[in-house]
Amino acid sequence: MGAHWSRSCDALLAGTDTSGRQGLHAGDGDDSLDGLDRQEDIAQFPYVEFTGRDSITCPTCQGTGRIPSGQLNELVALIPYSDQRLQPHRTKLYVVLSVVVCLLVSSLVAFFMFPRPVVVEDDGIRSATVLFDRNNSKVLINMTSSLNFTNSNFFTVLVDSVSCQVLYMKTVIGTQQLGNVINIQPLSQRQVNFTVGVEISGSLSYVYAFCTMASIKVHNIVVFMQTTVKTSYMVRSAQNTLEAYRYIDCGSNSTVHKPPAVAWSDPHSRLQVRLVQ
Repeated sequence: MGAHWSRSCDALLAGTDTSGRQGLHAGDGDDSLDGLDRQEDIAQFPYVEFTGRDSITCPTCQGTGRIPSGQLNELVALIPYSDQRLQPHRTKLYVVLSVVVCLLVSSLVAFFMFPRPVVVEDDGIRSATVLFDRNNSKVLINMTSSLNFTNSNFFTVLVDSVSCQVLYMKTVIGTQQLGNVINIQPLSQRQVNFTVGVEISGSLSYVYAFCTMASIKVHNIVVFMQTTVKTSYMVRSAQNTLEAYRYIDCGSNSTVHKPPAVAWSDPHSRLQVRLVQ
């Protein structure tokens, strides 16, 4: 009987152990299911940003932890102030070099593009051809004069027009007008020759008698010549007026270069003397 009781206890213990193991396995299965449900619940739980005393809520995320896809190209990343990208090296050197280069370029542009005046000089009479109209007591003279142009600019200058007026005893005896004369290249000099036809007649017919008088060897007359030159360059135009007295031998043809008369005046008096070279 004792043996029979021991076998019954062993069987009971074995059944209890088996049922306990089965209960543990069943319990583990329930725990794993509960874990999956808990992860799904956590995944559906909204993001909450907990801020402490020394922190603030991210204004971009608005507490959601996500950036809206529509604002992806409009948002700017936050970079710490201590980041090396915000502290470029040699900043002062680059600024100074930029200022120096800008000043140098501006100075060069101003030097090369600044307009300078065009110098116009009267080079006198190159030649004079004299003709006589004995029937009408006229003296016809063709005077060829020269002008020297000096262009000190770094760009081309256009001589728009040259107009000349010749007077004898305050009477106009000849005029000449030229247009689109020449182009003067940068830093160069050019000479322009022009001819003015002069006719002395009418109330000045006594000049014909003077010029044809055989007893006089030199038949010099004085004419006043006023020349106006208009030039243009860049967006600027200029006008030069030259005045000079010329001595002409009306008794014969002359091809000798005659420079213009030089005017000299005393600043302390009203007397003005004109010298002839």
